[in-house]
Amino acid sequence: MPHFPEEILEQIFSYITHCRDRNALSLVSKTWYDLDRRTRHSVFIGNCYALAPERSIKRFPNVRSLSLKGKPKFVDCVNWVPRDWGGSVDQWVVGLARDCPDLRELRLKRMLVSDPTLLLISGSFPNFRSLALIGCHGFSADGLSAITAKCRFLEHLDLQESEVGNDSGQWLSSFPESFTSLISLNFGSLRGAVNLDDLMSLVARCPNLKNLRVNKAVPLLTLPQILLRAPQLVELGIEPRAQHVDPGSHTRLYEAIRKCKSIRSLSLSGALHISLSCQFHISAIFPKLISLDIISVMEGRILGFINLLTHCHKLQRLRIMDSIGDEGLRIVASTCKDLQDLRIVRTYSLHPVNRYVTEEGVVAISKGCPLLVSLQIFCHRITNAALITVSKNCPCITCFRLCLSEPKDPDHVTLQPLDEGFGAIVQSCEGLKRLSLSGLLTDQVFLYIGMYAENLEMLSTASAGDSDRAMLYVLNGCRNLRKLEIRDCCFGDNALLANVERYEMLRFLWMQSCDVTLGGCKFLATKMPLLNVEIINGRDQDRAGDYPDDSLKVGMLYIYRTLDGPRTDAPNFVWTL
Repeated sequence: MPHFPEEILEQIFSYITHCRDRNALSLVSKTWYDLDRRTRHSVFIGNCYALAPERSIKRFPNVRSLSLKGKPKFVDCVNWVPRDWGGSVDQWVVGLARDCPDLRELRLKRMLVSDPTLLLISGSFPNFRSLALIGCHGFSADGLSAITAKCRFLEHLDLQESEVGNDSGQWLSSFPESFTSLISLNFGSLRGAVNLDDLMSLVARCPNLKNLRVNKAVPLLTLPQILLRAPQLVELGIEPRAQHVDPGSHTRLYEAIRKCKSIRSLSLSGALHISLSCQFHISAIFPKLISLDIISVMEGRILGFINLLTHCHKLQRLRIMDSIGDEGLRIVASTCKDLQDLRIVRTYSLHPVNRYVTEEGVVAISKGCPLLVSLQIFCHRITNAALITVSKNCPCITCFRLCLSEPKDPDHVTLQPLDEGFGAIVQSCEGLKRLSLSGLLTDQVFLYIGMYAENLEMLSTASAGDSDRAMLYVLNGCRNLRKLEIRDCCFGDNALLANVERYEMLRFLWMQSCDVTLGGCKFLATKMPLLNVEIINGRDQDRAGDYPDDSLKVGMLYIYRTLDGPRTDAPNFVWTL
């Protein structure tokens, strides 16, 4: 191999930012390993228990941006993992504060974050610029106030889906009067009050603010005043509460949105109403939109937004409820030719829903939007023929997720399993990386997945398969698989233990309500010491040894690889084998 001066190699390495590419480079030679160690500034760790903070910091001492994930989250699962399962970031921040003073960005997902930790962040990193707390809890407005008061170069603050204790909204008041650097602010999911004067003042003095997402505490009457102070916005998210307001309030809001001529991403939620006059005011912004999220608009008010979709010729990303119906999807298919990412979620309503998505809407979308890369749909019914049509029309799909209203439904025309339809998806979509199955499925579909889904990284399935062979088809065939979620399937110890070495290549395996026993889990933990085998059974016993019967069925099984052994903060309801 020709010798390159380190200065040249450093320049080359600076253009390589993806973690997997960096990992591959570090394996070339010891010199390249050391160079990667010194020059890698961005680090992603998908499981905070996969290694100790000290090991990570020693490996990458010059980290400037760190992304960490804590409590696992699974497809179509809400609160399956108990709230106090773990995932504290405290020790990570202590290590970073001691050894990585140039840290500038911290992105945490589903982690336990305390006020002292936020206080430590605010005082330890003089160049700190970005904090994202996605689905986090454990902190209060006092911790946020420390961040907003002391991080004078802060550019991004994202609190998406996080819970803030004792949220009086005063953290907004802690931004110094001289503070002007904010680029992105997202507190759309917080439930606390908001000091409207402080918010308007902050927005007005940050000329580079591009992304703003506010919560329900910001009233409809105030939103136009805020938007008039930030005409440069590119992304906007609002969620006004249902209020008794004068008929002109919505018109004034949409007129203010129309004046934000740079908006390309719009998220509208709550009690927004689109009358014909309102459509006139806001329709001018829709032809420019690249992203539109109207998932949380009240079900009875979705029709007005559907009419506006006829203006969205440049739309690439759409989030909407299944009450859009097949007719609404036909509008999307005929208008949004550049659509790449579509997600349709279930409508939860106290009243009967007259519109829903069927195979007809799915087929229409596949024909009208051939550039689709991600397709996630809640569907009332589906057929093999429809899935085969999708596979032919949209071969570039990398993420396909289908959720049926009845998870075990067959092809509603032929009453056959949906094996052939999903088999066509994995065979035609060669770049498929994420797949979520639904409907009546046999071992045959798992054979197709093992044979054809060479690039598959995540598979989620429930109530599928006839025997242990189904799980083995996937484990033996999908060499790039990283995440495997299995629920309510017949797979037992034979499937779990047939290819245990394969689990060291996975980020995690999650099994719930399957036929796996405590004895099988114990054997796996003994044979594979680099795996953490955790059982969540919801019982009061402190350890699995309190149940001598190895035939005990396991409720929830979570397996993940680790370099530093079992974690020390597992609660009593988590049995670590």
